[in-house]
Amino acid sequence: MSRLLDNMNPQQREGVLSVDGPVLLLAGAGSGKTRVITHRIAYLIEERGVAPDSILAVTFTNKAAKEMGERVDHLIGHSSLARPLISTFHSLCVRVLRRDIEALRVNGVGLTKSFAIYDETDQQAIVKTALKRLGFDDKQLKPRVALGRISWAKNHMIDPQEYFLASTNPLEERIAHIFKIYRDELAKNNAMDFDDLLLETVRLLKTSKETREKYQKRYRYLLIDEYQDTNRPQYELMRLLSGEHGNVCVVGDEDQSIYSWRGADIKNILDFEKDFSDTKIIRLEQNYRSTQVILEGAGSVVRNNTQRKGKELFTTREGGSLIGFYEAPDGENEALFVADRIQTYIREVTSAGETPKCAVLYRTNAQSRLVEESLRRYNIQYHMVGGFSFYDRAEVKDMLSYLKLVQNPHDSIALNRVVNSPPRGIGKTTMETLERIALTTGMSSWDAIERVAAEQLLPARAITALTGFRRLILDARAMLGPGFGDALAADAGLTTEEPTAEFVGEEENASASDANEDTSFDTSFNFGFDFGPSEERSTIAPENSQIEDADTSFDFSFEPTTPAAPEEAPQPSVAFNPFEASNNAAQKRSSSDKFAELRAMAAPVVDSTAPLATSARIDGFRAPGDPATLPELIKFLNDRSGYLKILEAEGTPEAFSRMENLKELANAAQDAQERGETLSDFLDHAALVSDADGINMDARVTLMTLHAAKGLEFPLVFLCGMEEGLFPSSRTMQDPAGLEEERRLCYVGMTRAMDTLVMTRARYRRRYGSDMPDATVASRFLEEVPSRLVEDLGSPADRPSFRADTGYGGYGGAYGKKWPRKGGDDFGGERHYSYEDEDQSGAAPPPKPKSNFGLQFGASKKAVATGAKPDSIDNIASFFGGGGKFSRPKMDIPEANGATQLARGSRVRHPKYGDGVVAQREGDGPDAKLTVQFTKHGVKKLVEKFAQLEKL
Repeated sequence: MSRLLDNMNPQQREGVLSVDGPVLLLAGAGSGKTRVITHRIAYLIEERGVAPDSILAVTFTNKAAKEMGERVDHLIGHSSLARPLISTFHSLCVRVLRRDIEALRVNGVGLTKSFAIYDETDQQAIVKTALKRLGFDDKQLKPRVALGRISWAKNHMIDPQEYFLASTNPLEERIAHIFKIYRDELAKNNAMDFDDLLLETVRLLKTSKETREKYQKRYRYLLIDEYQDTNRPQYELMRLLSGEHGNVCVVGDEDQSIYSWRGADIKNILDFEKDFSDTKIIRLEQNYRSTQVILEGAGSVVRNNTQRKGKELFTTREGGSLIGFYEAPDGENEALFVADRIQTYIREVTSAGETPKCAVLYRTNAQSRLVEESLRRYNIQYHMVGGFSFYDRAEVKDMLSYLKLVQNPHDSIALNRVVNSPPRGIGKTTMETLERIALTTGMSSWDAIERVAAEQLLPARAITALTGFRRLILDARAMLGPGFGDALAADAGLTTEEPTAEFVGEEENASASDANEDTSFDTSFNFGFDFGPSEERSTIAPENSQIEDADTSFDFSFEPTTPAAPEEAPQPSVAFNPFEASNNAAQKRSSSDKFAELRAMAAPVVDSTAPLATSARIDGFRAPGDPATLPELIKFLNDRSGYLKILEAEGTPEAFSRMENLKELANAAQDAQERGETLSDFLDHAALVSDADGINMDARVTLMTLHAAKGLEFPLVFLCGMEEGLFPSSRTMQDPAGLEEERRLCYVGMTRAMDTLVMTRARYRRRYGSDMPDATVASRFLEEVPSRLVEDLGSPADRPSFRADTGYGGYGGAYGKKWPRKGGDDFGGERHYSYEDEDQSGAAPPPKPKSNFGLQFGASKKAVATGAKPDSIDNIASFFGGGGKFSRPKMDIPEANGATQLARGSRVRHPKYGDGVVAQREGDGPDAKLTVQFTKHGVKKLVEKFAQLEKL
């Protein structure tokens, strides 16, 4: 036992040893919770003698589950063949449903084990169909918006009827109707979305007592990680699995609950001891990541929240550098400051022989543009989290849709995506006819194709294209069965007795160049084109083709290969070299060529993990007659569909890059094959991949949103855009619960920093493409940081007031307040960053002369000589009026009739700008100036007596 408890603090040891009954581990940021979870699992197995496969640990990302599993394997070694199940919520649900979902079927109606998992693109396709069917304009109601509301309803376990009854306006009623069609279409397609994976698992365990008891008996010990992020279905799932034994350990931090927008309910962790009596609460408060300065600053911010149980984090890393703050004049200057600091950091760390690693965090993805441009100007490479993943690229999604059809031909969404991709003469009119038949008869689009062909309901060329597509899918499905070579040959109408002499004769008559022509795909060549993630929309999809119901025929046959001796059972070549001349595409082959290829495909490499059936099997190869492997299936679809031929004929660098993506998909299938995965497992993996799984922890500079940064750590962290309306978001200004979540998000961002934390803001920021930037107000979170913890990194003199240690000040209540600062001892000595003075050489920057920031547009010498203010009416008159006489215009000054003595935090209403909150008050009396954050119009500065504000 001592080995498992070595180097643990008392609270961590208690978390490992307390394994009976319900336990709530309140784990602060960087407190080593993963270590506690993994050692707890190892303790159950090694010291308590618990069977490994009776332990279930659930987390939220594949990356976290994989890391946890590797740590457990390292701790317990190979003491048992059984392993605990460490999984994400969705992967667990897929596992349960693949085995037992048919327990929900009634009279043969319901989902089957071969159900498909729809991603966001597939879901939007159904919503678009529903909008069209109901006659709604998708410009007025965006499919993404409707999907968001549907997902919200599912996360709160509300069905379409309940949603309709609770609707309060016509828009919600429309969404209720869309919700109903959406659910029905999923059922008809034997498909589920991600929310359904949770809901159907909960329904299965609630409905089937036998299934529920089976899983309760199997999993005697439950561990739930990141419990503060669970939604209601996940909470219900945990309750159903816990059973009577009650051995449930949940690990979480209420101060890091930041996902309410996707259904997470902070009450799950706040009320855990109410749901489970005799709950033992253990607080992990020792932080092993950040310095004491960073922890104090972050704790001071989150302490202003009311929805929390309370923790006081501490660390043995006393002291540390102060929290840096930089106030830029505008967003461009802020980004250049970040890039300059990163360049200096990389230079210093690299010269010390260490590996630099830093992160730039922001509230929204839109903020990344300026940072990216600045990093490029400094020639700093970076990794950005949140772009298209590999499985979201158009050509990959197309091939995955083909595979979905092979698994489930009744998947109408997958069929609609690829039925004319690449173009095969199936246009909009044909698809509308199929959809109408499917809608009126209740059958799937796949069955509608068969009926159309049987009853000749479409023109001959359209029927030919549809039946060709259907035959492609049927042939691919046949490859998953034994003896598929004979099956394909029989389908092609070929005899099993081939005249070898005729075959050889054809080869003898072929030209020498044709006989020696290499038709294999050169897999060793790397095209080397990197265009970033391609758009989700396929460039060869029907909507991008100018052909509508045209007779577009393709030669879907394989190119001929040089025949080998009969006893060698040659492996066919089913790809091509994209740089080879394509004149062989027009060559026709005899049926004997095709038969030889089909016969040969029965014996290429296959899953070596299958047991040897006969002596003819060689390790690493599959015996003749075995089903095709996943890579073979993908290669077959790539070639038979004509997808690769279209890309090759396009001949552009982008097309070659997309061909590389399709090759990489086959490589991924090969990896899956070696892991023993089936087609269903492979599609499940592709559907469950998330952005967090693609984070490159080896990158020097990482750009990501604050939400994506959760669970990560970096020696240097920049928090950008610390402004009211941006962070915290303007959508939460009048929502106390939302504002508290924004504060928790700030806490998460601050505690990502290990050694150095820098917070920045811009005094002016361009919004919504406006010509002139708008003035901003410093974020209230800056004010909540004690001033003794903050170091000015060269900000202008006017700055937000950081909170003093003895109380909470108002916004800007101490403007002009001095802190310790770097980069200059006064306003004139600071350094400002612009494209004219940026350092792109990589060498140490030369000293810059002191200069005041702030351009005086049109300030004439006369104005300076007379001492007139640059923005005074006299100076403006001098500039525009020249030497002539300038008369001031007469204006009717409106009478002051608004509310007065409005304090910071007052809720007000303006006749033009609507509702808002007073963020700052400057001065007293009738001339006091107010800075108001309006919900729909941003920040406005108003003179109180003329503002016509109504106090709410």
